[in-house]
Amino acid sequence: MPAAPGNPLSGTVVDLSHEYSDSAIFWPTAASFRLEKVAEGITPQGYYYAANNFESAEHGGTHVDAPVHFAEGKWSVEQIPLEQLIGDASVVDVSSKSATQPDYQVTEADLAAWEQANGSLNGTIVLIRTDYSKRWPDAARYLGTAERGEGAVAKLHFPGLHPDAARWLASNRTVKAVGIDTASIDYGQSTLFETHRVLYERNVPGLENLTNLDRLPARGARVIALPMKIKGGSGAPLRAIALVP
Repeated sequence: MPAAPGNPLSGTVVDLSHEYSDSAIFWPTAASFRLEKVAEGITPQGYYYAANNFESAEHGGTHVDAPVHFAEGKWSVEQIPLEQLIGDASVVDVSSKSATQPDYQVTEADLAAWEQANGSLNGTIVLIRTDYSKRWPDAARYLGTAERGEGAVAKLHFPGLHPDAARWLASNRTVKAVGIDTASIDYGQSTLFETHRVLYERNVPGLENLTNLDRLPARGARVIALPMKIKGGSGAPLRAIALVP
């Protein structure tokens, strides 16, 4: 939608977050989102009043991974500088590959090809577009399985960023954050979560379960990704938007 008149946010605003509801997708071993109705209706004094409680794991739905999630002593949610979560977007589109390869991992070659066409990734928020967000909220198609519990983890199949590509980014470029429109920046079959570890050891946050990346250009959009400010949090629900000129 276009920005409202007088709004300092120039450009078309694109929502990059899924809504939280009982159909939101969470990791098979994580507690799902639950909304508990506390009050709704007309009070004895004659005015309408509504209030709810909610319960949620940190890592589910569209959320931020704070570096401390996989790197001891690194930033927790409230310690991430806001400047790290606001920046120019570099959208690396691998949707044509992930469409036929559910375990596809973005390679150094993919990043090099993007840079050859669009310029350096340096200083940007790198967003990996797989188009898996179009499968939301069908967990079986999005995650590879709709099963819940520890046994379901081995059945996960979705694309991610290869650890070697993460190492290349960490060693050769300075990026603000890395985001993806799947459940994890590591691909579904990962057991060591090396991409998480490589990036988070360098205080590069992860943005997971993004959506609408197909509405962004390869370069030129600006991202604002603000999480709930949970003190000591290893992650938090995220409202992310992009401003497209």
